[in-house]
Amino acid sequence: MFNITVWVAEGFLALFFALAGLPKIFGKGIDRWVGFDEVPRGMTILIGTCEIAAAVGLIVPVLVDRVEWTTPLAGIGIVIISLMASGFHLRNREWLAALETVLWASLAGSVAAARWDKFATGPSLSGHDVVLLAQLVVVPAVIINLAVLTRATSPNA
Repeated sequence: MFNITVWVAEGFLALFFALAGLPKIFGKGIDRWVGFDEVPRGMTILIGTCEIAAAVGLIVPVLVDRVEWTTPLAGIGIVIISLMASGFHLRNREWLAALETVLWASLAGSVAAARWDKFATGPSLSGHDVVLLAQLVVVPAVIINLAVLTRATSPNA
């Protein structure tokens, strides 16, 4: 019963985030999402791509019975995306949207926790590999964030 419940939650999350990510990538129907007119197009595409990747990471391991270690990582990714969205909504005083994104984060966190034992089946990484991987993710994210913040705070923006 537990596994079925978690699979249902994974499917629900994957469906929602796939359907949320596609309009952000392709730009069609994005007007239905609150606040994306304030977000640079490149950032919107990045958010959509992360949402699609998380949806794939939740579903594909169940379907192919391989790379199960991606499921808790996808859940953590959705938690991060959702909490960042909550901050965006709180800043704009959109209380209901902020609550909704916190609920998505909670559901994704419960999936990550339920599937955490699958993380042990992932590839073995040395300390150097982990640092290199973190740098490959964090450095571009910092550069993009600084570029967006600089543009958003410049007097001509």
